[in-house]
Amino acid sequence: MIHLYRFQDLNIVLDVNSGAVHAVSDSVFDILSLSYERTASRSSDSHADETKGVAAITVMTDEDVSVLSAKYPAETLAEARVEIDGLIAEGTLFAPEEDLGEISPEGRGAVIKAMCLHVAHDCNMRCAYCFADTGGFAGARGLMPFETGRRAIDFLLDQSGTRRNLELDFFGGEPLMNFDVVKALVLYGREHENKYGKHIRFTLTTNGLLLDDEKTDFINEHMDNVILSIDGRPEVNDHMRRTVSGEGTYAHIIDKLSRFVESRKAGAQNGGSPLYYVRGTYTAFNKDFAEDVRHLASLGFENISVEPAVTAADEPWALSERDLPELYAEYDRLAGLILESETAGNPVSFFHFKVDLDQGPCVFKRASGCGAGTAYVAVTPEGDIYPCHQFVGESLYKLGNIYAASFENRLAGTFEKAHIFSKAECRGCWAKYYCSGGCHAAAVHFEGDIMKPHRLSCALEKKRLECAIGLVAKRALT
Repeated sequence: MIHLYRFQDLNIVLDVNSGAVHAVSDSVFDILSLSYERTASRSSDSHADETKGVAAITVMTDEDVSVLSAKYPAETLAEARVEIDGLIAEGTLFAPEEDLGEISPEGRGAVIKAMCLHVAHDCNMRCAYCFADTGGFAGARGLMPFETGRRAIDFLLDQSGTRRNLELDFFGGEPLMNFDVVKALVLYGREHENKYGKHIRFTLTTNGLLLDDEKTDFINEHMDNVILSIDGRPEVNDHMRRTVSGEGTYAHIIDKLSRFVESRKAGAQNGGSPLYYVRGTYTAFNKDFAEDVRHLASLGFENISVEPAVTAADEPWALSERDLPELYAEYDRLAGLILESETAGNPVSFFHFKVDLDQGPCVFKRASGCGAGTAYVAVTPEGDIYPCHQFVGESLYKLGNIYAASFENRLAGTFEKAHIFSKAECRGCWAKYYCSGGCHAAAVHFEGDIMKPHRLSCALEKKRLECAIGLVAKRALT
């Protein structure tokens, strides 16, 4: 299977199964494009047509030669065919798919290695697009007691099997509203991880309103990564992200976030973790989100993520498939801005433009994605366990409680089977090894079926991947 597209002045060919990326001449690209069109016309798989994936192919028929001879000399076509044959021979073009029986993630069992710990079901902001009902998760607002958090850490250590490296994200609502418990739980985790032969990687997600020097020092010392929430330009941020009293939040947080990042950079020079990123959300109100990335970069933030709002279609800020042409163009513009910043000596790391062309994690991880419901769970202030933070509050997806005497993940089989080889729309998709089938919660909430990827998210992910791969190719050629 291959995927062909144009990125700026490059002709890109991605070989899906080998992961190889080729920047090819116009003649090679046109030969492969004709072969694709011929194969697609015989295919009844509309999704494969849509994604320009080619599973099996006859390269360069007599008809192709006839069509292309008007554009290219015979020797150019002959050289292109030799190049294509060489790539096929070396296994980097039309590589065969691995045996699904050997690489399917099913039957591996549910071993929990990551936890989203909801230390606060309350928030000091009221962001309009918040999936968590502005921090309350459609329930009573409250903070997690230390005892519940302690049991949750014990649960993670106990349920992680032979996994040594574990992850725990302090989440909310706003976790800094319960900072004393956060501190106590970090120290408890550090004290007990060695008894199990484990290492816990702590992260924290915050809106920044409560950041001060004390919290900054502790976070920089103990958190492996920090996610700071801000949407971008002041008017964009304040349109959606407001305080409880209705004020815009940009002026309240921007200096705090800037000081925090500078202190984190300084701490990294003394052995601390340098990892952080500022994370924003774009909506129908700021489809020119490249300007928000530009704005955040101008303030000195080097690691940036701005992601589409995934929300009910009847909300005024909702994005739809009608917006795709405009959003595609904006991602192209953003890719250009990223290259410009690098040329100017001010590189910016955009989260969704980072891609591992060595295909990154093992095939089981690439097939099953985030691990929600099998390797990843969320725990509420009451101790309830859910497959991930986006299922919290939905009784159908409640897996148990950490105060119970025993735990059996009754939905593990359901989530384990929701992988790219079992989803009909993923099997023929060129992006499957990079997106891993998309978000399970989005599939359930917007498509009504965990086996049906959310179409809008799918389309945007493929565009981001094209830009990400194109950027890698551009850098390699300069």
